[in-house]
Amino acid sequence: MTRVVTLERWATLLDAARGDERLVAESFEREGRGRSAKLPADLPATLAEALGRVGIKRLHSHQLAALRAARRRDAIVTTGTASGKSLCFNLPVLEDLIADPKARALYLYPTKALAQDQARKLSELAPRDVRFAIYDGDTPREERPAIRRTASLLLSNPDMLHMGILPRSRDWAPFLAGLKWIVLDEAHVYRGVFGSHVANVLRRLRRLAVAHGADPRFILTSATIANPSELAERLTGKELELISEDGSPSAGRHIAMWNPPLLDERTGRRRSALSEAADLLADLVISGVRTICFLRSRRGIELIRRFTELRLNELGRPELAERVAPYRAGYTPAQRRDIERRLADGELLAVVATNALELGIDIGSLDAAICVSFPGTVASLRQMWGRAGRERRGLAVYIAGQDALDQFFCRHPDEFLDRPVESAILDHESEQIYMQHLVAAAYERPLSPEDSEFLGPRWQGWADRLVTEGELRRFNDGRYGPRGPGYPAGDISLRSSSADNVAVVERDAGELIGTVEAERALYTLHPGAVYLHMGRSYEVHELDFEVRRALVTPFTGDWYTQPKSETDVFVERILDSRPGPGCELFFGTVSVSQQVIAYQRKSVAEHEVVDLISLDLPEQSFLTQALWYVPEDDALAEMPLDMLLGSLHAAEHSQIAVLPLIAMCDRWDIGGLSTNVHPQTGAPTIFIYDGHPGGVGIARHGFREFERLVGDALRLVAECPCEAGCPSCVQSPKCGNLNEPLHKAGAVELMGQMLD
Repeated sequence: MTRVVTLERWATLLDAARGDERLVAESFEREGRGRSAKLPADLPATLAEALGRVGIKRLHSHQLAALRAARRRDAIVTTGTASGKSLCFNLPVLEDLIADPKARALYLYPTKALAQDQARKLSELAPRDVRFAIYDGDTPREERPAIRRTASLLLSNPDMLHMGILPRSRDWAPFLAGLKWIVLDEAHVYRGVFGSHVANVLRRLRRLAVAHGADPRFILTSATIANPSELAERLTGKELELISEDGSPSAGRHIAMWNPPLLDERTGRRRSALSEAADLLADLVISGVRTICFLRSRRGIELIRRFTELRLNELGRPELAERVAPYRAGYTPAQRRDIERRLADGELLAVVATNALELGIDIGSLDAAICVSFPGTVASLRQMWGRAGRERRGLAVYIAGQDALDQFFCRHPDEFLDRPVESAILDHESEQIYMQHLVAAAYERPLSPEDSEFLGPRWQGWADRLVTEGELRRFNDGRYGPRGPGYPAGDISLRSSSADNVAVVERDAGELIGTVEAERALYTLHPGAVYLHMGRSYEVHELDFEVRRALVTPFTGDWYTQPKSETDVFVERILDSRPGPGCELFFGTVSVSQQVIAYQRKSVAEHEVVDLISLDLPEQSFLTQALWYVPEDDALAEMPLDMLLGSLHAAEHSQIAVLPLIAMCDRWDIGGLSTNVHPQTGAPTIFIYDGHPGGVGIARHGFREFERLVGDALRLVAECPCEAGCPSCVQSPKCGNLNEPLHKAGAVELMGQMLD
């Protein structure tokens, strides 16, 4: 009976959204019966018995195909969410470990939570003589020597492999000598900066394994992406067989595209997507619909949790607020494990999460998945939606934000709903990333001519450069080793541009409540900032950037903060150039300098500016890749200075907004600068750069597809019905200049003349 009520309430919610025009479009994914196959007769008896114990009597067709492929060669499996991909690698690996007690396997997951989840599954499936263990940063140090000696199957993550295994290869010699399998789960996550680092880590691993007499085979699993074979080859340096025919059944899904109502036609202001999500989440929770709500912003998920609590209070169900929890990076491991357990056990009815829960952690059966604003890629969106409706028909909702790309999709819903998944971009030879790992590889084993197979044909030229920079030294026999006793891997963070975090400490209690990456700390933990954590607000009283510590106290005010920053870009080297549409177009290496100089306080209710407070914080600089262009004189000649500045700035914002349509990235991965006179070009110039040190190919992709980039940006701005520019076209949520100045009409004129 409860189930019927839930479905009626679900339908009522959508009916109401249709009535007030919030519901822009709907789509339906049909149920699929799937294709199955018998268990292979040649499976080891103990493995077949274990499958029977967990209720597996037949395989999905892609699981059988993966088993057959992995027996022959390296393979990658790319199928839908909840399609049983873990069995695709567990079957070939476990049958090999059963047959050969000396064989070893390494499973790598992008998060610790995924490793914990897989360990629970292995405890049901793996025969007793297959010894498996988790080896990550949470593994007690006293247990690590025994794991190194006895584990035949290791569950870890790229960070631990990079920091804790490869630099200590002597301790791991028996494991490396027996290494026959390397499994990389959720391979689509390894793109951009993270993927470029991991590709180097895997090459270092292959290099050491071969040196110890092993030749490990790779199995990768991935969500659906446009270039799985290319991604697999870029990650591993090997060619892999692709299995992409999904044989699993599906329960079907109702997809709803939701746009918050317009509040002011002149300015284009809409009701907050966070408030819309909170209202919908509260209604679903009251109806007993188990829901996960995704948002990429850590601050945003904390606000949705708070707004949901307020909404439940208004509806007379305050007791349900305890059954809604936020989940994001920066929480302690114990906090995250507790939320995962409560969600899987049904104690929680809903969770508001960043993409930390996008991946395949088993958190029980969910009915609905809400994605608030476009997550950057269609692949991520489908992963998020796939968390609901695994066992029965689910509801998938996309709530558009005021962001330009969100509103672009709302104006073209068919283009959004039918949009194919993107290609994953990474660049393992990105200069800054590659050179760091070359030094780390030399520490693990001196570099020699045989390393071209793993490190690429150009490694020696980079090594010679590192010799001149004092990072490496060349031995008399032609090999290269590290200079000095340092520990190079310790200076490389795989997931961010800095290798350390800033601790967030509650001042009065002295309690560590969370952490923030060092490069983000100046923007989120500056003195006076309002910081959100676990649904609570804190005010930052002190940031000691040298010792990596911020002191905070509980905050009850009715404002939030937004930083203001200054950016400078200096061209270091031009790598490519060509005539662009109505401009001179360049691609190369640039130095970006950024400094937070002030912050605004804004009222929570009206989002009005309360005041602007100056700051004195250190400047940060990094090298990266950029495209830049100088528009032809006739496109700008008649513009007065204020219009020129606003037009360039608005064009820059719009082009950054649509670049994720071309490259598999998020606008938060991209930076930009526009100026009426750049000191090196001597003319009006717009820069668009990779927002990560070294660059990972985003700007290069934009350089190659520049005509499409300008065309999409012009379409985005010209179609927006606002008068003078709004968050749906030229305003940016990440603008360091607080969206000043902007000139919408001038941007349309500029880009229109360029394309003419």
